Parts: sequence; C-alpha cells; structure tokens
Amino acid sequence: MIDFQKELNEEQYRVVTEGDGASLVLAGAGSGKTRAITYRVAYLLEQGIPLDEILLVTFTNKAAREMKERVEGLTRGEAKLSWSGTFHHIGYRILRKYAPLLGYANNFSILDSGDSVDLLKLCLKQEGSDRKSRRFPSANVIRNIISYAKNAGLSIEQVLEEKHPQWIDIADVIGRMGAEYHRRKIEANAMDFDDLLVNLYQLLLQSERVRQKYAEQFRYVLVDEYQDTNRVQAGIIGLLSGHHGNLLVVGDDAQSIYSFRAAEVDNILSFETAHPGAKVFRLETNYRSTPEILKVANDVIAGNTHQYAKDLKAMAGTFTKPEVHAFADAEEEAEFVTDRILELREEGVELSHIAVLFRAAYQSQALEVELTKRDIPYDYRGGVRFFERAHIKDVLAFLRIFANKNDAVAWSRVLNMQVGIGPAAAARITNAVRDLHTNDGGHVGVEYLREIGGALSTRARVGFNDFLAIYGVICSQAEHTPAQLITAIIHSKYRDYLEAEYSDYRERTTDLEQLALFSERTFDLTTFLGEASLQESYTRAAGRAGSDDDEQIVLSTVHQAKGLEWEAVFVIGMAAGKFPSDKSLQNSQAIEEERRLFYVAITRAKRHLHVTYPIAGGFGNVLGGPSMFLDEIDPDAVHRHRLSGGTVWTDPSDDIDDVTYEAEDEERPRRNFFTPIEEL
Repeated sequence: MIDFQKELNEEQYRVVTEGDGASLVLAGAGSGKTRAITYRVAYLLEQGIPLDEILLVTFTNKAAREMKERVEGLTRGEAKLSWSGTFHHIGYRILRKYAPLLGYANNFSILDSGDSVDLLKLCLKQEGSDRKSRRFPSANVIRNIISYAKNAGLSIEQVLEEKHPQWIDIADVIGRMGAEYHRRKIEANAMDFDDLLVNLYQLLLQSERVRQKYAEQFRYVLVDEYQDTNRVQAGIIGLLSGHHGNLLVVGDDAQSIYSFRAAEVDNILSFETAHPGAKVFRLETNYRSTPEILKVANDVIAGNTHQYAKDLKAMAGTFTKPEVHAFADAEEEAEFVTDRILELREEGVELSHIAVLFRAAYQSQALEVELTKRDIPYDYRGGVRFFERAHIKDVLAFLRIFANKNDAVAWSRVLNMQVGIGPAAAARITNAVRDLHTNDGGHVGVEYLREIGGALSTRARVGFNDFLAIYGVICSQAEHTPAQLITAIIHSKYRDYLEAEYSDYRERTTDLEQLALFSERTFDLTTFLGEASLQESYTRAAGRAGSDDDEQIVLSTVHQAKGLEWEAVFVIGMAAGKFPSDKSLQNSQAIEEERRLFYVAITRAKRHLHVTYPIAGGFGNVLGGPSMFLDEIDPDAVHRHRLSGGTVWTDPSDDIDDVTYEAEDEERPRRNFFTPIEEL
C-alpha cells in the first residue's frame, strides 16, 4: 500500500484521490504533474480498477516510457499498463483490428515522413503540372500542407490562405494531389502518421459498435499535456471517455506553444464548457525555480487575457534576482554570454547545466562564433548548427563559384538543386567552366555560361536558366563585398527556390539576413569565405568532440526546450521585432502564444536567469530596443545589470541616432532597459 498523503503535497493528493468524473488539472511549470498523474494511476489500481480499464495517453514515446516505469515502480513491478502510450500508438493498436471498416487490410503498413514524400513525388509526376513557367511547391511542402489541414480540421484552401498564400492560385492542383495521395495509400494498404489519428477518429465516429466497445472498456481516461492536443486528438478523447465520463486531463495553458503543429489552446481553455460540472485542480507549487525567477514568470504570463490565472509558488529558497542586459549588437551580446558562462563554470556550475535559449534559430549565429573562438563545446538542440544549414551552405556555394570558378564541389551543389539537372549534367557544366581560361582564375561571365546551357536538354535548360538568374544578379552588383552579394542572392530567384522547397522559408530567409550581417565584418570576399569555411569546420569538430562529452552547454530554441530544466538559463535576442516576432503582431492570439513562449523560457531556469537583447542587429542594422514583454515585468523584480565592458546610456535631448555605447560615464543617466527605444 502507498501512503499517498505522505508522498504527495496537498494539491497533488487532491488530484490523485478526487479525480473522478471530468477533471481538469492545471499543472504549472515544475509542479510535479507527472508525479500526480502516475500516482493517480497507482491509486486507481489500489481501488481495484483492472489494468485494461485504464487508458493513459501521452505525446511522446519518452513520456510514455517514463510514466509506465514510474507506475511499475510504485506497484513494485506488479502493474504493467496494457493501454498506455502516445496517441499514435493507441490509434495503431485499434486500427490493426478494425482497419477493414475503413477500406484497409489489417496488415497495413506505416509510412514515415520520407515514404510520404516519395509517394507525393509520384503524385506530382502524375499531375503533370507545368513546372517550367514557375516553381512548384516541393513534395515536402505539399506534405506539410496536407498534414496541417488534417490535424487542424481545415480544407486545403483554408490552410493556403492562412499559411501559404503564395500557392493559393494552385489550390485546386494541391487538392487533387491530396486526393491522389489518399487513393494511393489505400491502394498500397498504407497509412501515414496523420492517418493513425484521423482514421481512428473516423472509425469511432462511423462505427457505433467500435466506439461503444472501447468507451465501455476504458472506465478511466487520463491525458497528459492536454494543452498540446489538436482538434482530432481532442475528438478522439471525447469519444473514448464518453460512456463513463471519467476523463482527467493534465496540462498548462500557459505552456501551449505549438499552434504551428495545429495544437489548439482552446481545447484546454474550453474544457469546462465541453464538460459542464467539471472539477478544476491547480498545481501551483513549483519545485524547480527560485522565488525571484517565478516572480518574473508570473509577471510575464499575467499579460495574457485568454488564460486560466495561476500563481506559481516556489519551494526553493531565495536567490539572486534575474538579470536583464542590453547590448549594442549581437556580437557584444555573445561576448557577454560567453564570459558569464565561463564565470558560472568557475563558480561550480557544470557546463551541461547551462542553456542558452532563443526564439528563432538564426539568433544563435553570433553566439556560435564566439563559443567556437573560446573552445566552449555546445550541443545544438532543435535544428542544425548555423553554418551547417542547407540554405547557408547554398548561398556560400554561390559565392564560392563566383570567387573561384574551379570549385567543383560548390558548382555541384548549386547546379544539383536546379530542376532537370542531375549529377551527369552538373559534371559536364563544371568541366566546361574549368576549361575556360581566365586571367585571374576568378569568376565566369554570364554570357559564357549561357553558351554552355545551349547544349543542355530542354528540361535541364529550365533549371539552368534559374541558376543563371541567380548568378547574373551576383555578377551585376556594383561592389562585390560579401554583404552586398549575399543581400543580392536573398532578393534573387533563390528566394523562389526556398519558397518552393521549404515550408519554413521565412525562417530560412531570416537566417540568410543574419549571414549578411555576419559578413559585414570584412569587405574581401575571399577572406570572408575562408572565415565561414573555418567556422563550419570548427562547429563540425566541436560536434564530434562533444558527442562523448557531457560537459557541454545546450543551445536550443525555446520550443525544443519545453519540458527541460537547467541550473542557469540565458534567454537571448529579447529585442523588439524579434521576440515577439514581427509576424505575431498581426493578431492578439499570436501575441499571447509568443508571451507563453517567453514564459516557457523563463521557467526552464532553476537558479540563474539572464535575459539579453541587442539594441541593433536587425537586417539593415536598424535600431530596435527591448521586447514589449520586458515592459510587463515589475522593474523591481530584475537586476538591471551594469555591463563589465560598458553601459547603454541615453540623454533625453539626444537624437535617436546619437545613442552610443560608452563605458564608465557616471554623469549621463542610465537608460531604463524597459523603455521602448522609440520613446527615448
């Protein structure tokens, strides 16, 4: 027997012992939600509920394994949950038995993302759309469009209007491809990951017998991370719990940050409306962070109006206030963060207990350069290191062939990305270029390349003309500084390529803008390419060296950091227009999700929290200022730290362009870091 009252706090104990009927558990960050839900399962088992009458649904395989292991540990290995796992796992089990009701055989295959893209490529070929007059979205982009439509319960047209307006004129084509893709899956007796959810939902809606069987079987349904459910998942849970009505969902609306995956925060916010008379439990005792950090977190999230109000209370003792730092640019910001990381290590904080979080991947670039210079190993989460990203390497390859016509590797890269040009055609073009004699071994003229293209096949010439459109823009620049050339590529036909190939092309474009800023350090193209190549080599070496070394800091997007914690956290790039993103300013719901994202970043920290932002550093070196979210924090809740190398000052009589970064000037008033720069 488990002494539940002894092993749980009062909030958790109420959830565990009183969670019958429809129950909403609002579990604040670091409040022990996993403990509450697993002890709830153990409590039900002690009440004599059979294992197969409990359904426990989670979002990740890791979470599912952890919960099963915890339940087994609590019951000393006697209880092995038979119905516990991710939504997809539960869907797979049920569909294996009833797939014929939907037109599939029981032995259907599962398509991974690569399989889905391959099948969509066949659909593209069959569609036979004219891809010579304009670029067509890649199979991967089309897969993302179809997937979002399924999970959000929207039509293809609605998704295009909302997320991909550049493809709205071919909505009918994409719609036909979606239908053909579905037909081919049934013909192949195969389902993709989305089908495991959508088909389960359809099965439960269409077959009263199946719905009744499982709704009667699952006397208790428990769902973790309910704030991350989409319409389909919420519908499935509603049907499976419809008979007994014992549905306990655990989540935190303040940590709902995945709308780009079709997650709907309204699923948790409207739970009481969907289940009249539902009980609401609050887990507000935080076991992770200091009171000072939680004060900042509570201040930030209070700005949201569409939420369940919560007030996190710390179990940890008091510590230092979080710090806010302003810098002239991203390079100075990176220098400070690196210095402070080394100081923390000297103070006894292991590197593996330190994380640097950012809103968007491009914001890590300056810091990656600085960490590399200082030989500080880092583990990059949520993507690829800056100089290893495909679009960064694409643009560098264009610069390399301009600077050195004999760079066969770069030629191969820029040619093979073009429609109709394969390895053989790319090799013929490269050899012809290398045979051309130039006085300095430098760049090749557009006219000569046009002559080479005349010998290509009709289809290859389409792609080669796209290449020439980009290369021609490079050659036409009055100055050949790295920054000017990169900017020219950003505004060339290469942008069309990004748009067609990647659903996140906007973020990739921002990466390229950051590369242009980085390149402003030097006016010599050869020198810049050498620095970039060395940086790429260093990051690869750091990755290899750190693979067996736990002593490395973590660099991560905030989205990837959810659910994790570190002793010390740096949140960088908290500048106006960057966090929240410019795009989110279009509507209040997006602003609220951005605020939740900042809240998640703050609550990852246990003891040390530093929030930093550059005054300048946007594309075109525009001045920004602090994020609007920093204005929402009580000024007394943070320490406006004096920089060791200088301080941002302002004089009310100064023009905005005269704001400078000066050291140890006690006669000038300090800038209030929470005042928008436009008001200074």
